[in-house]
Amino acid sequence: MKKLRVGIIGAGMAFDRLHLPAYREMPDKYQIAAVCDEKRETAEKWAAQLGLDKESVYTDHREIAGRENIDCFDIMVPIEKNFTVTEDVARIARKPIICEKPLAPNPEQARAHRDLSKKYGVPILIAENYRYNEEVNMIRDMVRTKRVGDVVYFIQNRVYAFPIDMKKDTFAATEWRQHPQYPGGTILDTTVHDMAALRHILGAVDRLQAFGVPQDDDFSPYAVVNVNMRFHSGVTGQFSFYCSGVEMQRPLVGLRLFGTRGMIYLEERDCGIINVAHNDGRREQVPYRPQRGFYNELLNFYNAAIGKEPLAVTPEMEFGDAMTVFAILDSIRENRIVQVDRDGDYQPFYAGERYRPEDRPVVQ
Repeated sequence: MKKLRVGIIGAGMAFDRLHLPAYREMPDKYQIAAVCDEKRETAEKWAAQLGLDKESVYTDHREIAGRENIDCFDIMVPIEKNFTVTEDVARIARKPIICEKPLAPNPEQARAHRDLSKKYGVPILIAENYRYNEEVNMIRDMVRTKRVGDVVYFIQNRVYAFPIDMKKDTFAATEWRQHPQYPGGTILDTTVHDMAALRHILGAVDRLQAFGVPQDDDFSPYAVVNVNMRFHSGVTGQFSFYCSGVEMQRPLVGLRLFGTRGMIYLEERDCGIINVAHNDGRREQVPYRPQRGFYNELLNFYNAAIGKEPLAVTPEMEFGDAMTVFAILDSIRENRIVQVDRDGDYQPFYAGERYRPEDRPVVQ
């Protein structure tokens, strides 16, 4: 079995805690061949731990992009650099790329990133782990197979104590997240996951109206956002994100999908159980393995490389997720209802039969 030689660009917390553990689960599929980080000491530290020589250490992503004996690149840089670094690598290397979410820091760069694959002929996978998490895919299939009848509406509440986490050894402690160079701050960084999951489960968003409570903190312009959403399928619902506090009650509000014959409930992504309640009194507890998205996205990328399956999360798909968050911010700022997905037929490539295999991007 061929191993893909990977060039790592950005060796920070995402590499250490998210991608590297997944790479270590598939040593027969991937080999980390070089490491690039703006901080030379960081790149050298990881090179030493991975058994790489000094020639495999870089501080300039354009230099590692020109290296011949690399098959693909995994880009894990701050959000404001996602598009510019990915475009440089696509243009120079012309090799497959994995890029972190969201694909860009603003709508203009998001549109440009959406078209990068076609512009340079380079397959790009956006590492939106929620679209690869077991629980999200299981709930999507429950909705599609009408496990609780036709889904009518949903409630989702997400609470994140950013001011507390920024003082701990967490992602919130990074300088670029505390003083973001992109609109929405942690609203974009965090809720893009929730929008990806909701669009993965329910399809295209028709329109939304959002309200926010302003706060005087760099990490987010709003302490809370409340969003009324209508999907092209006719499903309506409410999404709330509070980034400056904690939710003490158990069970959490979480994600609740109400159907004509019952309800699907996910307390939070790490609970390991999807609860299904039927109107006739039956109850189900469906187990899943939490946090498998990072492994599944790398597995999908590898299988696409050998021609076994299509890339599941492309820039075109992630573009819609990011634009939904930008629409939320627009709605708050402009005090109006905002249209999101104009194409009501949107769905993930692998969610149905309407897309032909030849239409699906495959890594070459």
